[in-house]
Amino acid sequence: MKKIIGPITVIAIAILFFAACQKEAAMPEVVNKALVVSNALVSEPSPIQVYGIWHAGDDYCTWSTVRTINEFDSKNHWIIDRGNGKPSVNLVVLSFVNPLKLLNKTNDAGNVNGVPKGMTADIVNYFKSRGIRVMLSIGGITYTDFWNQALNANPTQLGKNAAEVATALGVGIEIDYEENSNPNLAGLQAFIDAYRSVHPYDADGINHEARLTIDFGAGDRWLIAICRKATADWLRTDAPVLDYANAMVPARQPKSVKEATANWQEHIDGKPQYGPPIPPLAPAKFTGGLYLITGRTPANECVNFSNSLQKGCATFVQSIMPNGAGSSAGMLGYMFWAAEKPSTRTISTQPPNGCEGGIGEGATYFDITIPMGPLRQN
Repeated sequence: MKKIIGPITVIAIAILFFAACQKEAAMPEVVNKALVVSNALVSEPSPIQVYGIWHAGDDYCTWSTVRTINEFDSKNHWIIDRGNGKPSVNLVVLSFVNPLKLLNKTNDAGNVNGVPKGMTADIVNYFKSRGIRVMLSIGGITYTDFWNQALNANPTQLGKNAAEVATALGVGIEIDYEENSNPNLAGLQAFIDAYRSVHPYDADGINHEARLTIDFGAGDRWLIAICRKATADWLRTDAPVLDYANAMVPARQPKSVKEATANWQEHIDGKPQYGPPIPPLAPAKFTGGLYLITGRTPANECVNFSNSLQKGCATFVQSIMPNGAGSSAGMLGYMFWAAEKPSTRTISTQPPNGCEGGIGEGATYFDITIPMGPLRQN
């Protein structure tokens, strides 16, 4: 039986879906005028090691419906086959898990023990059987208040529950806590400690469940407190706690290579003028985010690798030198937002908009290692 809902409710739901599927949607539109300090490049580029997508599912990031493999494959085959039988990526991040529902192990119309019903072992194995690593993203901007509630209530139990899900599905976990004003850093520390008590840091990357990452703003001026804490305490090369960070997409696709790389440069340089300062981040400890689709048209990242930002930014991403943290050149790689249906206001990457011609060709161009090997630690 279908419920009849009024127009106000429809608008509210549409807004929720649109917001739920944003990476860094609240970041202000700013022109980067920061002084670029560490602009030296090495002649021998580092290989791109992380080459992944955030996956929004077929229902705007809720993943609330169980899907058959045949139906899922018909809309996502390009991810596991770039046209030559090889996957287009080596990482898929299923987005998103509601942190409060995970804490409470909620069972409702869309969740089983706090995990969206669509994030099944069959879907995970669809990717893992092809050598693609899988992670679950906890959060997203719509779930920020739920992160705050869960961290205030019992962050240790939340960390243990996340570790339990990781064990059950054989996946890693991404922290997408987009609280810009006053994040609960003590609670987040307790979450991480609890998770690591079950799945210790694994430099070799053999244990998929041990992969624990965090999301930052595109540059250092969004999620400032989280960026400062994570860079100083969790992403150090001499005492790593988290595996790496993802510099998320900005409010819109950058218009040029210079605009895209200026954001990433901020992480490498840090913000010494801030009080307290943000320390520099080792290039080997983060990835850069780009859009797959923009509005009603696919981005070049999806359909035209030759003219894409990822190709244009490749020299920077693979060769940028550290500027105060780390010793090896080059970022870890790229993450792309987002596969299938990330928003009610955009097209999807379902046929005929598959991304074989974008990141599929990119996987060949960059000779992406699949399965993903051990990540650089320096």
